[in-house]
Amino acid sequence: MRAITVAEIITAISIIGLILLQDRSGEGGGAILGTGGSGEFYSKRRGMEKVLFILTIVMVLVFLGLVIYQLALSNS
Repeated sequence: MRAITVAEIITAISIIGLILLQDRSGEGGGAILGTGGSGEFYSKRRGMEKVLFILTIVMVLVFLGLVIYQLALSNS
């Protein structure tokens, strides 16, 4: 197995873990579907929730970069 494939697997597992660690007690998805909501869709992220959110975005961008790099290698 190539190193890039191992890096993709580790990154994907990290993304799954980060998503599962995020707080799901908010109204977020329920407000979109109309199943709840306090009248306010947007809420500020603070503390650890903000760190997890930003880290998730960074890991997704790393994963996309790895995939694009692997595609570029396979086409040449």
